[in-house]
Amino acid sequence: MITKEAPAAAPAPAPADPAPPRRPKKRPAWDEVPRWQIYLPLGVYLVFTLVPFYWILLFALRPAGSASLVPWPMTFDHFEKVWNDRAFGTFFQNSVLVGVATLLMTTLVALAGGYALARFDFKAKRVFMLALLCSQFVPGALLLVPLFEIFAELQMINSLGSVIIAETVFQLPLSIILISNFIKNVPYSLEEAAWVDGCGRFRAFRVVVLPLLRPGLIAVGSFAFVHSWNHFLFALMFLNNQSKQTIPVGLNSLMSADSVDLGALAAGGIIAAVPVVIVFAFIQKWLITGFSAGAVKG
Repeated sequence: MITKEAPAAAPAPAPADPAPPRRPKKRPAWDEVPRWQIYLPLGVYLVFTLVPFYWILLFALRPAGSASLVPWPMTFDHFEKVWNDRAFGTFFQNSVLVGVATLLMTTLVALAGGYALARFDFKAKRVFMLALLCSQFVPGALLLVPLFEIFAELQMINSLGSVIIAETVFQLPLSIILISNFIKNVPYSLEEAAWVDGCGRFRAFRVVVLPLLRPGLIAVGSFAFVHSWNHFLFALMFLNNQSKQTIPVGLNSLMSADSVDLGALAAGGIIAAVPVVIVFAFIQKWLITGFSAGAVKG
């Protein structure tokens, strides 16, 4: 019996080549971005930032009663008026004293407290850190009444010491936290090596650790100085004598319910702003380094 062979099956078609994957669109490099897209928003921001400062300079330098948009003829009568007639020279000295004293006290106490939190373990450490963090949510206005009662009992009302202590207490929580995190970034082995070489704890801290804390100390000190320089409430509540008042209270005295001397107020504002601008111009590099290093635990 003869059987027929089944016809051979047709070869299967070759699989089609897969489609090439889509490449993500390449983001334009910084050099490829049109310059106008960079300079235009920066220019708008710069205008909104500098116009208020120009307006203050305009009122401070142009003569009284002038409506010119250019301070010409230029006059310094407003500066002379606020410095001599409105006792801004005394206010300036008091503000410098309060700012420098607050800077020193805040830095020293925060340095001791930050070192204790960074290098020692104790039972109430977490509770203490939580209290420091929670104190940042308390506005300064709530502290006025208890602080006033305390200073009245100590007979420190109308004394610059009351403002210095109040400003220091208000600045300490944040300063201790920053210094503590900054010290944690300093290797503990450096202190141990100094101990092996015969240094005590204090000398090892002064010789090895303290030089490495310069950016953090500058950041904390500058923040305390600027805040005490600009703070208004404590000086207003604790200082009654005009010879003891600071620049923020002096600026407030230039405004009355009936009229405001805009030229004198602008001149006083420039006098108040110039020291802060000079300080930040010299320490901006240390300030950025200190806050960035103190905000992150190493």
